[in-house]
Amino acid sequence: MATGDIIPARSVNSTMIRRNDFRYPFRKTATLLKKADLLLINLEAPLIEDCPITDEGMVFCGSPRFIEGLSFVKVSVASLANNHSGNYGATGIESTKQLLLKNKIKTIGLGSPAIRVKNGLRFGFLGYNDIGSTNGLEIASCEPELIKKQIKKLNRRVDFVVVAFHWGEEYTATPSARQKFLAHLAVESGADLIIGNHPHWIQSSETYQGKFISYALGNFIFDQMWSTETRLGLIGKYVFNKRGLVKTEFFPVLIENYAQPQLR
Repeated sequence: MATGDIIPARSVNSTMIRRNDFRYPFRKTATLLKKADLLLINLEAPLIEDCPITDEGMVFCGSPRFIEGLSFVKVSVASLANNHSGNYGATGIESTKQLLLKNKIKTIGLGSPAIRVKNGLRFGFLGYNDIGSTNGLEIASCEPELIKKQIKKLNRRVDFVVVAFHWGEEYTATPSARQKFLAHLAVESGADLIIGNHPHWIQSSETYQGKFISYALGNFIFDQMWSTETRLGLIGKYVFNKRGLVKTEFFPVLIENYAQPQLR
């Protein structure tokens, strides 16, 4: 399974702190998420000590206690390839990475793949960011030659390759030409499934050369309560057997109280 954007920052963070409950954002979807053999998320904020408690601003961070929620639903892989992972520099990225690894959550988007084995199948994961500058940080950017090289290399080590992209235009329902170019490039290079995030709206899906592309799953845990579109998201379920992807299913969610998605 995969979710839309997760930002454990701003009003999400303050809500969890006020309630003293860092599982709160997951409580209405945990039963479903725990059924996943593998769960992929996009973690769009560093988890740092002494994160300022605020309900505004665009420099994001969350409490390290958010790991309680991630562990609660058994997250398998977290992509840090996005435009907010670097909000607290290399130190914020490294502390987040180490916290995740300590809790058995593998990371992608920092230049190296993650590999998970389930039911005898080997899944390889890669993550790339196409939004803003990485400012010299280790966040993997959407360089076509890098994408091709890394997918082809990973393909030799696993049965299936899943690529997470942070891309597209915010608050749009239609994938851009750039998104389609990158998705098609990844498939042509050997990717078996593409998961996109960042637009904060749900975007369409596509099958290209027999491979499935979810261009954007919308928001999952976020505080953008100002519109229906930004409160909506999808949990994507992707079923594989040894031959490949055999089934897709989507579970719509609606965010309530600035922090908690509920199944619709």
